[in-house]
Amino acid sequence: MQSKIRWFIQSVSGLLLTGTGLCMTIDAALARSAGEEWFWYGTGSLILFQAGLCLLIDALRFRLK
Repeated sequence: MQSKIRWFIQSVSGLLLTGTGLCMTIDAALARSAGEEWFWYGTGSLILFQAGLCLLIDALRFRLK
């Protein structure tokens, strides 16, 4: 796969995962304040957020080539 195409796919995926994880984390915090179950939902959302950041940082490798 060409580096520009891989950079584009990986950076867009990273942005989507980062935004989704951040929104889910805020939703888990609201569920916690309401007294609902939040732990596993919040843990999964932080995993998505971190995975998105990792993809974004790794995408720089293909952009700088």
